[in-house]
Amino acid sequence: MEKQENSHTEILYIKNMVCNCCKLFLKEKFEALGFVVNDIALGKIQVFQPAKPVSHETINEMLKGYGFELAYNRDDRIIGEIKIAVIELIHQLNNVDSIVRKSDYIVEKIGLSYPYLSKVFSEHEHQTLEKYIILQKIERIKHLIDNGEYTLSEIAYMMDYSSVQYLSNQFKSITGMTVSEYKESDRSSKTGIDHI
Repeated sequence: MEKQENSHTEILYIKNMVCNCCKLFLKEKFEALGFVVNDIALGKIQVFQPAKPVSHETINEMLKGYGFELAYNRDDRIIGEIKIAVIELIHQLNNVDSIVRKSDYIVEKIGLSYPYLSKVFSEHEHQTLEKYIILQKIERIKHLIDNGEYTLSEIAYMMDYSSVQYLSNQFKSITGMTVSEYKESDRSSKTGIDHI
């Protein structure tokens, strides 16, 4: 938490705040606690404390009730930045053209070496950074299949797979079903990007 000099404004870093829906939801929750939200971005919120200040413990309890949590230390903030960068790259930028390698994008976005970022991520999460990226890619692939706008070949290209076969093999290895089986299923096996 960064406190601003001579004011009751502070920046709070929040774990698992990785999508735009999270921003809208948390803005409402902070305002309900009496905060004035000055600025909100993925992973952090700048607020003006209400007349009767609210403790970080109270804030954290409110956040935990919704699957979020205050990020108290540097590693937690780095992990949040990594997740946001991966989600931006895979779900928002679509990685069309496949010009930027995922590791290069993350390093450029955060400003730390990939080996360091990977080490921090693996030490604090239940998976490696590489596995996290793959899981995000699979969720994006499910979404693209469901939309029906692209062929599997186009999806493979967009998601930076060298071939449809490679995409299909990885899809089956992660989901336990082939792409065809997924298309024929009720398609309810999706995981929210903030729950990976």
